[in-house]
Amino acid sequence: DGVIEEGSSAIDASMLTGESVPVEVTTGDAVVGATVNAGGRLVVRATRIGADTQLAQMAKLVEDAQSGKAEIQRLADRVSAVFVPIVIALATGTLAFWLGAGTGASAAFTAAVAVLIIACPCALGLATPTALLVGTGRGAQLGILIKGPEVLESTRRVDTVVLDKTGTVTSGQMSLVEVHAADGVTEEEVLRLAGALEHASEHPIARAIATGATERVGELPAVEGFQNLEGLGVQGIVGENAVLVGRARLLEEWSVRLSEELVTAKKEAEDKGRTAVLVAWDGEARGVLVVADTVKPTSAEAIAGLRGLGLRPVLLTGDNEAVARAVAAEVGIDEVIAEVLPKDKVDVVKRLQSEGRVVAMVGDGVNDAAALAQADLGLAMGTGTDVAIEASDLTLVRGDLRAAVDAIRLARRTLGTIKGNLFWAFAYNVAALPLAALGLLNPMIAGAAMAFSSVFVVSNSLRLRGFRSANKQTV
Repeated sequence: DGVIEEGSSAIDASMLTGESVPVEVTTGDAVVGATVNAGGRLVVRATRIGADTQLAQMAKLVEDAQSGKAEIQRLADRVSAVFVPIVIALATGTLAFWLGAGTGASAAFTAAVAVLIIACPCALGLATPTALLVGTGRGAQLGILIKGPEVLESTRRVDTVVLDKTGTVTSGQMSLVEVHAADGVTEEEVLRLAGALEHASEHPIARAIATGATERVGELPAVEGFQNLEGLGVQGIVGENAVLVGRARLLEEWSVRLSEELVTAKKEAEDKGRTAVLVAWDGEARGVLVVADTVKPTSAEAIAGLRGLGLRPVLLTGDNEAVARAVAAEVGIDEVIAEVLPKDKVDVVKRLQSEGRVVAMVGDGVNDAAALAQADLGLAMGTGTDVAIEASDLTLVRGDLRAAVDAIRLARRTLGTIKGNLFWAFAYNVAALPLAALGLLNPMIAGAAMAFSSVFVVSNSLRLRGFRSANKQTV
């Protein structure tokens, strides 16, 4: 971390703070390690190094949250711990009973052995690993990586899902979303001239405009006399036109006034938390280009899917309130917590847990890692940072939020299969035990029946291979 001694630029801090729009910085501004210089030369004097940096403190938060998680004991272990001693006692009791009844040592031992064989907990031992093996294998085919069996228990109890905004619900990249042209000017003309000028800039917003212009109007004309005006915008000559692209202050410096319609377009964009870029040439304002971090096309469908699973979605972001509210309204989320510092995300998850909620967290950035570790169930986007993936319980290989719906459905289905396996293996043994104890079951038949119970458990687990994604485009 440090302070800028010389230069100015735009800093991309989205992975650390969740702000989708690059932050303009200049001499005297503080900058944080792990943010990315999007363009321009900066000389930074280090003020904090090593364990004192903000990134190191966030890593410590992740470690603290992970160490505080209680391990959930496997269901099979809990059942076997009670079942096995009871069976041994029952076999011993059967032997003693038949010896006492005077039926002979052969019959007594036959009955006792039949009890031990029919109660052999092979199926109990297979119940969890076979279902987990098939479930995780099917998950891998669908781009869902499950870290361990304890994750499955968490999915059953989850009732609230907290979603990071940047890179999870949205694409995490700036895109050109709207073009407003003044009277007498076409959108294509605004895009052609503004796109040509921005194509020569390295700023993330400029790249978004240049890309959008190329996609809509094709090849862009050449630029002469290009100038990058730090913190204001760019200017240059395109064809026979002297073009300005940037902030309102840049146009004011050239005494260019906006028309009523362009002022309205600019205000509407900014009210939605978007970035409005003004375009002028030959002394007149010609258009407004609106740039924003766009919502992924599948996010609204994913939120509906999470609600369908009985989960309450909450949008949690470090971005400003206006942007967060606009994104939440677009995808169908009612509860929004915005302008949250990275270290405070953990506190938000803890607060929700203290209210009695069982929380799942979906995120992708460095700033989400501690919250992912603290949550009862952490889901990291595979397109995000390594630290977020490491802190999570489930990794969604695709950058599609619908995978979170599939992950929770698959985990719940796998847990249901495990419990079904345990029930039938246990019930099967219990039902046959009285027959064996009464001497009505031959040890050979008991052995065959015991083997059948194992086959049943494995076959039941293999049914998970038929799990289908809610997303029809996925295998």
